[in-house]
Amino acid sequence: MPFCFVVPKEAVDFYGYDFRSHPVGTGPFILKTWREGEKLVMVKNPSYFEKDSDGVCLPYLDAISITFINDKQSEFLEFVKGNIDFVGGVQTSFRNELLTRSGKLNPKYTGRFNMDVMPYLNTEYLGCMIDSTKLPQSPLLKHSIRKAINYGFDRAKMLKYLRNNQGIPALWGIIPKGLPGYSEGSDSYAYNPELARKLLAEVGYPDGKGLPEITLTTVSDYLDLCEFIQHELSQIGIRIKIEVENAAPFRESLTHSDLQFFRNSWIADYPDAENYLSLFYSPNFCPQGPNYTHYRSKVYDKLYERSIVEPDENKRIELYREMNKMIVEEAPIVPLYYDMAVRFYPKNIKGFRGNPLNLLKLKTVKKENN
Repeated sequence: MPFCFVVPKEAVDFYGYDFRSHPVGTGPFILKTWREGEKLVMVKNPSYFEKDSDGVCLPYLDAISITFINDKQSEFLEFVKGNIDFVGGVQTSFRNELLTRSGKLNPKYTGRFNMDVMPYLNTEYLGCMIDSTKLPQSPLLKHSIRKAINYGFDRAKMLKYLRNNQGIPALWGIIPKGLPGYSEGSDSYAYNPELARKLLAEVGYPDGKGLPEITLTTVSDYLDLCEFIQHELSQIGIRIKIEVENAAPFRESLTHSDLQFFRNSWIADYPDAENYLSLFYSPNFCPQGPNYTHYRSKVYDKLYERSIVEPDENKRIELYREMNKMIVEEAPIVPLYYDMAVRFYPKNIKGFRGNPLNLLKLKTVKKENN
């Protein structure tokens, strides 16, 4: 994990907090210039220890220049003009320009750019605050309403039209595809509006009549997803009000349990399903931990505690699956999709290596003359 790389104690003691601006390490590049929020330049480390199979010292690149452009449309234009060699992710502002509806690279760019797509350990979801001490009147305290929301919209359709198929419909819980513990079993959130209506009727809201409006909070980058879900759920009688906040106040409200229904995601800190299942362990209630829904279950907690001390991998994976099945059944979240990492770069850039944590490793990258 990058967060756990060894650093020299002497340098940290000398620089203190400012060590972040004067890093000392053994990586392939050395920090040369950093104007925060504007530009960062790293140069080749002449003492780097790794070599390629031919005995050539790594890295191949002499330097890397990183620019910080907040406006994604401007970033895309700079990329198309050739002023930037790499962009990662697909932003709403240029998604339809770069991708076809089926998720392939737009034919107009196939001669200029490469597109790499790989699984990314990130699950996008909607969270439900289910702590009655926080929001005692919330309809989301009712298990059947949470289940109805999960069955009430078409994830495959959402991905096709709003993400150009860049992702996998999250039909089987919080654990993303690619991690041990993920399972495509019978417990699925496949689109089923008839079942959603039945669940609403069972708790006294036939066709949603009398059901209070539910407030869904998001940031602007995900407004299109939330509006799609809002429209889909309205067809079965669930009324959603959308509130859009800036990132900082959204995070503040989330960590203080002030949001009834919220869009969130979890990117793996390390490639193990325990990282995702920790979101529902009751001692992790926010703000102390990442349990933003305040889900609580003594059975779940015991399974989780068993899993983190279980040395047998097969037994541990079975515990993971059992916990994930509980989350699907009890529905404290609405999983949306398991993400994909998408990278675009010119044809003269060679040697990119992807990984499911979407970390950018540049020691084997080459830039050839056009």
